[in-house]
Amino acid sequence: MAEKIATEEPSTNSSETFDRLVIRFAGDSGDGMQLAGSRFTDASALFGNDLATLPSFPAEIRAPAGTLPGVSSFQVQIADFDILTAGDAPDCLVAMNPAALKKNLKDLRPGGTLIVNTDTFDERNLAKAGYETDPLEDGSLEGVRVIKVPMDELTKLAVKDTGVSGREVLRSKNFLALGLMAWLFHRPTEPTIDWVNQKFARLPEVAAANVAAFKAGYNLGETMEATRVTFEVKPAALTPGTYTNVTGNTALAWGLIAAAQKSGLPLFYGTYPITPASDILHELARYKNFGVRTFQAEDEIAGVGSAIGAAFGGALAVTGSSGPGIALKSEGISLAFMLELPLIVINVQRGGPSTGLPTKPEQSDLLFALYGRHGESPLPVLAPASPSDAFAMAIEAARIAVTYMTPVLLLSDNYVANGSEPWLLPDLDSIPDFKVEFVKYPNGPDGRFLPYMRDIHTFARPWAVPGTPGLEHRIGGLEKEAISGNVSYDPANHQLMTDTRAWKVANIANDIPLVEVQGDEDADILVLGWGSTFGANRAAARRVRLEGKKVATAHLRYLNPLPRNLGDVIRSFDRVLIPEMNTGQLLKVIRAEYLVDATGLNKVAGEPFKVSEITAKILEMIK
Repeated sequence: MAEKIATEEPSTNSSETFDRLVIRFAGDSGDGMQLAGSRFTDASALFGNDLATLPSFPAEIRAPAGTLPGVSSFQVQIADFDILTAGDAPDCLVAMNPAALKKNLKDLRPGGTLIVNTDTFDERNLAKAGYETDPLEDGSLEGVRVIKVPMDELTKLAVKDTGVSGREVLRSKNFLALGLMAWLFHRPTEPTIDWVNQKFARLPEVAAANVAAFKAGYNLGETMEATRVTFEVKPAALTPGTYTNVTGNTALAWGLIAAAQKSGLPLFYGTYPITPASDILHELARYKNFGVRTFQAEDEIAGVGSAIGAAFGGALAVTGSSGPGIALKSEGISLAFMLELPLIVINVQRGGPSTGLPTKPEQSDLLFALYGRHGESPLPVLAPASPSDAFAMAIEAARIAVTYMTPVLLLSDNYVANGSEPWLLPDLDSIPDFKVEFVKYPNGPDGRFLPYMRDIHTFARPWAVPGTPGLEHRIGGLEKEAISGNVSYDPANHQLMTDTRAWKVANIANDIPLVEVQGDEDADILVLGWGSTFGANRAAARRVRLEGKKVATAHLRYLNPLPRNLGDVIRSFDRVLIPEMNTGQLLKVIRAEYLVDATGLNKVAGEPFKVSEITAKILEMIK
């Protein structure tokens, strides 16, 4: 059974074609669901489907096996057209144990397909999951197409001659499930097999076991009566070009590397590991050949301190974290603001406060990003709209930082960071350069260096590399005298410098795109969003239009300063709806800034918006 993959489907098989399908893998945190989901995703991307993913996993490294808190899942929507979200509810659910079934069954669409590992439905695991009776036998799964698979037993049979033994045997059962899903959904097999052989090249027995289990699962699909009906989603008609499947964290890291090339600066990333931002460090550490320097500091404060030092030394300096870490970095960020040094600060938001929900998405740090520093210290704040958009916004954050000599906050979130989508690789030559010109000679009329003599267009101060003869100047957190940079306690000077720094940031509004309205310009309602609500907002607007209603959408990638036409845009609609994964933070800003009585749709459940939730609110407001 595990020797080869059959290539001819039996004549009794029938295939149903759909324009889109949602698949969710769920199991214990040690069952390899993230790996199985990502391999299914990559195979789908190579097949040509458009897709979007939603990983979900426990905060603990190894949560108690078989329990509800230990369940890990990976959801992917595949489609033959351009989609925007990972889907509201799965059409097919793979449940590796009773806990996975208990936690995810409520989301499965009526009439959906359920694949279960029957070997785990014993008395002990049922009790851990809170079942009093076996759901596979008590009739509670009526209305669902159930495919029962003894995955443990079949995995043992498949890998018995590969050289693995003991507990290692069952570690391949996720590949058996993946093989069955490849058959059921007409996924290509070569990408998965090639990946396994490359990934485990130094562990040939592990590679052999995983491939054998994968082939066994695929061939099982051909022989099981329960899999006579398979599902197919045709390739999407996407813009021609070269695509790769990319997560937000990976795209952000690549954007920083591109920004370093476009600015002509070496890239320095000083950070302390924290979920869900750590993958940015992992990705950047792979690119030393591009002059990337990564530094894992002993704590968050040291991470931002090292980045400030790198900025002073003439590097494209970046530090990254999530909410708790940004709180610790806030004094250092204020120092970089006072010094007027370019520094990119990445905040991959997660559920809070405190440790909160480290592996779940939330957008609750917007007000913190806007106001969470001591003193008057406004900063530019940007936010990517999707995983692939993180590439462009990382470059934009770098451009603004070095052009205006200011720290810039880049607000990603867990959904953007860990979600993935096909990304059309950009033409790098088409991305404009923003080469940095360091000051090399004294700029004062008497031959002195004046570190706060400002550019008449940007109000940026000159950037002097330490050690340049004649450009010695004071550095530190005390207030600076205008132009000379000497320490000053003069009240009028402090007022002037405070106003100057604020005006410099506000002036960036003249250097960013105007907000664009999508949809019906004569609509009565505008759906306004920021960050990862982008996909759900646009998809909800599509559904509303299919019902014959008019709706418009706009999305903010620049949150401070706001686009200069935003006031005119929102005042042109009778009603404004702002969905956010917080308790109404952008809503507060819009109401205060423009005196518009916008309506909030707020969610802090540790999961992204469903398209149906936003659709229902739009229709309610239209009525």
